[in-house]
Amino acid sequence: MLRTANISYRIGKKKILNGITAEFKPGEFNMILGPNGSGKSTFLKIFSGEIQGYEGSVFYNEDNISILKKEELAKYRAVMSQQPELSFPLMVEEVVMMGRYPHFTFSPGAKDEAICREVMEQMNLLAFKERNYLTLSGGEKQRVQYARVLTQIWNRPVSGYRYLFLDEPLTSLDINYQQEFLRIAQAFKKEDTILVAVMHDINLATQYSDKIFFMKEGNLVAHGHPADILSESLLEEVFSIKASIISNPVTHTPLVIYTNAASV
Repeated sequence: MLRTANISYRIGKKKILNGITAEFKPGEFNMILGPNGSGKSTFLKIFSGEIQGYEGSVFYNEDNISILKKEELAKYRAVMSQQPELSFPLMVEEVVMMGRYPHFTFSPGAKDEAICREVMEQMNLLAFKERNYLTLSGGEKQRVQYARVLTQIWNRPVSGYRYLFLDEPLTSLDINYQQEFLRIAQAFKKEDTILVAVMHDINLATQYSDKIFFMKEGNLVAHGHPADILSESLLEEVFSIKASIISNPVTHTPLVIYTNAASV
């Protein structure tokens, strides 16, 4: 389990997060939603270990993240940040292999090579493996970065859990790749994985998530199974929009139909 207790964070005089306590359990696809500036990505960066200087605590199982060695944590915790950039011309297969860096010292072994090939095959990237990463489109780069992250935690640990954190992962992806991306992530949750994603698309979130955490102005406003917590009043409170909610005739999950902006 991943647990946060009373997480608060400031930048100067501005308070970004206000005492957030949350639990993310294995076997569930957890998604964090909220308007721009609500603190979603900051919260993810804190519980993934990328940001220090916060108030409160983060626990991986019962271990406070502060006592975990970064080198060991990297073997079972992977983070896909927003629009990661590379400025040098690596081949695609070299970028994907970067995900295996925590698992070897000097050069990759046969196991690392096999994992990278398996992930690239699943992500339909084998045809790109010798391409210069810098020549790819935004969506292609996004898929390569996803493959890199997956190779990092591809094998299940002997004990404990894997942790996969995705920060707005669908940017630049076509609709078919958005669906593929989420299906692959969803498959991970069945195998002792703590899975958390920051999302923008409410309808994709209701289709694929097991739990949604709604944030606004640094506060956790509501959380739970989409069918249990999603309401028109909640959407108005969090996003300041008017919307209707119906049942998706295909997935039977809640489907949000936007009408007009709420009066504020």
